Amino acid sequence: MIEAQFEAMEGRYEELQIASAQPEIIADVPRWQQILKDIAQLEPAIAAWRAFKQLLSAIDQAREMQHDPDLADMADEELKELLPREEAERERLKLFLIPHDPNDDRSVVMEIRPGAGGEEAALFAALLLRMYQRYAERQGYRFEAVDISDTELGGVKEAVFTLNGSGAFSRMKFESGVHRIQRVPVTEAGGRIHTSTATVAVLPEAEDVEVEIRQEDIRIDTYRASGHGGQYINRTDSAVRITHMPSGLVVTCQDEKSQLKNKEKAMKVLKSRLYDLLQSQQNAAYAQNRKSQVGTGERNERIRTYNFPQGRVTDHRIGLTLYKIDAIMDGELDEIIDGLIIQEQGEKLQQLNI
Repeated sequence: MIEAQFEAMEGRYEELQIASAQPEIIADVPRWQQILKDIAQLEPAIAAWRAFKQLLSAIDQAREMQHDPDLADMADEELKELLPREEAERERLKLFLIPHDPNDDRSVVMEIRPGAGGEEAALFAALLLRMYQRYAERQGYRFEAVDISDTELGGVKEAVFTLNGSGAFSRMKFESGVHRIQRVPVTEAGGRIHTSTATVAVLPEAEDVEVEIRQEDIRIDTYRASGHGGQYINRTDSAVRITHMPSGLVVTCQDEKSQLKNKEKAMKVLKSRLYDLLQSQQNAAYAQNRKSQVGTGERNERIRTYNFPQGRVTDHRIGLTLYKIDAIMDGELDEIIDGLIIQEQGEKLQQLNI
């Protein structure tokens, strides 16, 4: 029964409330902040549980009223409304019992690279980059470019960027994988539909306290940035390449004119990649994890297809097809992401067997 689990959760919540007001705990700032964070995470579940208990109390009162001939009709009407709510609210409570993924609260580092399809794949990567920028604006996330390499025709060779905002990873993690586009390229004289791919990887942003990078383990190289930026970008060694020698990870950043800012951004990405690596048991497990995210980029591997001639987008993991490709490419991703979240929650509830 879920009631016992929520009673225990409520007891824990009340203990934390008392602890948060103790002078000796307030004086220990890191501990106090962690307690406040734990309280904030529990609050939505506790509010839902207390509302559910009020609903059960109202149902009991209505059943008592049924025994009074003068109030029986009124009680019957109330129960017709309350009983369906009981089942719906009980199902909603179960969602709060799903173990919380601590990464879900984090900002993210995202990487986009062209897959199969040559220049058309690079143009598709640029479309995906714009889509995520627009989605970030809609969600209130802060977009920061780290390393974006353009092609001469306006495509993207590689794009590494961060989306900063509470809970960004909880939504963006579903974008990991191979994305496929079907359309007639502007360079196609015969009007044939081409299929191209781009790969997307999503990593939770690491916090400084979780990943320690020793100075002797990294090599920092500076060089002249290339691409857009005018004369300034060609005259200064502002671009930064950081190599983490124990793992072999390499991160570059040339988006900022300041070498210092480029170094800061590159270190942020390196820490996130190392954090992702450290979560795995060994390097082989890490490599398999990244391969599972982005695959090989072949046309037959895909999580989502963007079919421009038909104006549709299909997410193959949940079998959802939407005929509003222009809106989706403009960042309206919520309907797809919400569907993926619901599927994930259902799978986790099945594992919990509640």
